[in-house]
Amino acid sequence: MNIRRLLLDVDKAIARPSILDIAKAVSGCTGVEGFNVRVGDIDIETVSMDVTVEGTNLDYEAIVRAIEGTGAVVHGLYQLAAGERVVEAEERKR
Repeated sequence: MNIRRLLLDVDKAIARPSILDIAKAVSGCTGVEGFNVRVGDIDIETVSMDVTVEGTNLDYEAIVRAIEGTGAVVHGLYQLAAGERVVEAEERKR
């Protein structure tokens, strides 16, 4: 399956790793063409982030290993886009 985009929920401790450490780890993964790390909530001990990764034939497990190798933790996969092109998700009307 040609994974083109992943949106990951990632937490890290306040002190370490740095966001730059996480960015370096993600950028070193095969297939990564671009990514975004966005800080969400910050509390006394942790920083919550959304990490969006785009590319061609992304290896989900390798990206998780790279992020967790820095000391951060991947809590969930919130979006996955795959195929020959990225299909943008539509907001569901309720």
